[in-house]
Amino acid sequence: MKITSIKTAATKGHGMHLWVRVTTDAGITGLGECVHGGKQAIAIIGYLEERLIGKDPFAIDAIFEDMRRKHVFDGGTGGALITALTGIEIALWDLKGKALNVPIYELLGGKFRDKIRVYADCQVAPGMNFDEIKQVVDDVLEKGFTALKIDVDIDAYGYKGSEVADFQKDAFNYTAIQWEHERMVQLVDMVTTAAGKDVAVAADVHTRLDVPSAIRLVQDLAPYHLMWLEEPVPAENVKAMREVKQHSKNPICAGENLYLRHGFRDLLEQQAVDIIMPDIPKCGGLSECRKIANMAELYYIPFAPHNVSSPIGTLASAHVCATVPNFLVLEFHWLHRDYWTTIIQEKTDIIKDGFIHMSDRPGIGVELDEEVGRQYQFPGTTWFA
Repeated sequence: MKITSIKTAATKGHGMHLWVRVTTDAGITGLGECVHGGKQAIAIIGYLEERLIGKDPFAIDAIFEDMRRKHVFDGGTGGALITALTGIEIALWDLKGKALNVPIYELLGGKFRDKIRVYADCQVAPGMNFDEIKQVVDDVLEKGFTALKIDVDIDAYGYKGSEVADFQKDAFNYTAIQWEHERMVQLVDMVTTAAGKDVAVAADVHTRLDVPSAIRLVQDLAPYHLMWLEEPVPAENVKAMREVKQHSKNPICAGENLYLRHGFRDLLEQQAVDIIMPDIPKCGGLSECRKIANMAELYYIPFAPHNVSSPIGTLASAHVCATVPNFLVLEFHWLHRDYWTTIIQEKTDIIKDGFIHMSDRPGIGVELDEEVGRQYQFPGTTWFA
């Protein structure tokens, strides 16, 4: 069996979702999804296609590493090149599973668990009162989720309210003024109260703070039993993250913008975080992220992947989560999009009562509905052409 073509399509969702289809001379195809690669990832895949035609599609790790090393000076340690290779890599796993008539998790060594716990990223915002927040939380809990995440940083919402203007907020400064700090603590207080003690709550800061502001925040959040506080400072400064962690009673989680094992090495070796969160359809794919999880296990650090993908990318990530012992929880970020179930041919929600139940269907286990996908085609892109 040989690769005969690699084509892309893109849809709107959480940014751009890039679909990668690998076809073979045996008539077997595989579909992958990658995110946050932009249109440059489309161009890279188009460039790589002619270099991969004729290759053995089963040689997944070799293909990935060969292309990465040959283009190391073009971004072979991070960014759009790695994301483009990730889309190809996931498609190859889907293809191999279909060719051998087994689910991907069997090819990765088998399952540690039959179901994957999922947390819902929910929409609470500055200015909401407790009743409004409780309604949001109740809506999530009614869907069966036992874990959720909120964004506590104001900039994440593009909030332009008069209160911010009154404080003359500097959009480029990482220092949290008193009003911002108190609002973050207040949001956590209201959400944890609304959720109750049986629901795990994580809070995301999106790297918005400097070290003094982050330390003040983690100290004031000490009374709240958070699942984690996410990226209070940028993850690329490992010593800064470690300093914040040393002042925190709650676990610190980071890593959604890091790439490959190389990007996580210092974070793990210096034990600068308590939990890691690679974005599997972005930072290297299924094989690479399984290796990242295995590295983290050496330090007894849980693996809780970031995830903004469709049901296809989400389920692809779930195959990795099923095959590593230190998996904690997987993100779900499509709570308010009406095409979560319609964009796949199966027309069913892969999440049942807050869990993904792994099936024995070959490959990833679900297929893209192209007719629906075309309704959300990303402007300026072609469709598997």
